[in-house]
Amino acid sequence: MDKNKLKKAFKTAFPYTVPIMAGYFFFGLTYGIYAKASGFSLLYPLLLSVIIYAGSMEFLTITLLLSKFNPVQAFLLTLVINARHIFYGIAMLHKYKNLGLKKSYIIFGLCDETFSINYSAKIPEDVDKGYFIFFVTMLNHLYWVVSSIIGSLIGNFIFFNTKGIEFVLTSMFVIIFIEQWLKDKDHTSSILGLIVSIFCLIIFGKNNFIIPSMLLIFTILTIFRKPLERRVL
Repeated sequence: MDKNKLKKAFKTAFPYTVPIMAGYFFFGLTYGIYAKASGFSLLYPLLLSVIIYAGSMEFLTITLLLSKFNPVQAFLLTLVINARHIFYGIAMLHKYKNLGLKKSYIIFGLCDETFSINYSAKIPEDVDKGYFIFFVTMLNHLYWVVSSIIGSLIGNFIFFNTKGIEFVLTSMFVIIFIEQWLKDKDHTSSILGLIVSIFCLIIFGKNNFIIPSMLLIFTILTIFRKPLERRVL
């Protein structure tokens, strides 16, 4: 591969990732501090960021590691939370053709932000599309890993009582919900999610309601997908 083409692809990809870098910095910083406050050394957030690379799931992984060993629950929870990546992959199939060895890493690094850039970016004709996608994926992954490490290191110098810091995970999902509510014109899906979650909380209890509620929400939205899409359109 021509070095000039590599450099051009990198320079084209980098500006697209700058907003992601800003967002990841604070989110990853929080994750690193949370991991350190939970009693984990630098190695854990480093490995989780490199291997898992799924923000919300990494927060949950800390909780799972501190909870009673339940591999089935962990598997189902991970599957349900990251099920959207299946649809990301399907949408990107035409862009992932003929990418060679890069394809494996690009598939691994497919997250919300990377998908939004690589799917919608208008790549100039003189820029190698495969390396543009690769650099966007690599840079976003790098931002997350580095910010997590910095957060963990900062955690070494935080000496105040960090009890209750795990609430950051709840806060994160509340913020995501509010942002989605403000962005969407139709709130049927959001209201449905609240109703189903409250119903499952009552039926299954606070320790077991997450997986049943997510499975039920997924099933209902799948069944009524077409009517809901017509409402949005």
